[in-house]
Amino acid sequence: MQHLDNIKGKEIVPGYFGRFVHGEKITLSIVDIKKGSPLPEHRHPHEQVTFILEGELEMIIGGEKMVLTAGTTHVIPGNTPHSAIALTDCRVLDAFSPVREDYRID
Repeated sequence: MQHLDNIKGKEIVPGYFGRFVHGEKITLSIVDIKKGSPLPEHRHPHEQVTFILEGELEMIIGGEKMVLTAGTTHVIPGNTPHSAIALTDCRVLDAFSPVREDYRID
């Protein structure tokens, strides 16, 4: 058992600070995002499920622009280009499968 406050985190890109829990086949990511912070377009082989805990996050997923608000979720298939910008301070829960090895912290 772990408490979020005790999980070591890292800045993913400027304005995006994540804490990560890794299972055998999945990574759970809790990300705090500062208002106005952009996440450049990228893609990865992992399937991603994004759930907005707090705030408003504008995303472009596979060319479709949408605003995700607290309580909304979206599935992003692997290798789908996506980007984001925080319209407010946000807290986001992301699940990735398979495990995001690049998010491991020693």
